[in-house]
Amino acid sequence: MKRSVLTRYRVMAYVTAVMLLVLCTCMVFKYGFETGEGLTLVVSQIHGVLYIIYLVFAFDLGSKAKWPVGKLLWVLVAGTIPTAAFFVERAVVREVEPMITDGTPQTARA
Repeated sequence: MKRSVLTRYRVMAYVTAVMLLVLCTCMVFKYGFETGEGLTLVVSQIHGVLYIIYLVFAFDLGSKAKWPVGKLLWVLVAGTIPTAAFFVERAVVREVEPMITDGTPQTARA
């Protein structure tokens, strides 16, 4: 597996998580203060498109890392739970980084 697969996933995990927090903030203003209705619509559509890209990259990473279905589903759903993607991304990086090959031979670690 190449590092670029992990990098794409990491970028989209952060972007999706931040956009979900922005969307939640917009929804508070829309329903709590009855302002920002147009902004909420735009942010929700942007988050939706970014989430689809996140799904593609997370699925690509999961298939190359040969994750079981349950783990893959958890990673995919993490983009819909505020702040979950931040924590899941860290766990994924810890697990996947040892599997990465950049074309350079890996040496045995002591």
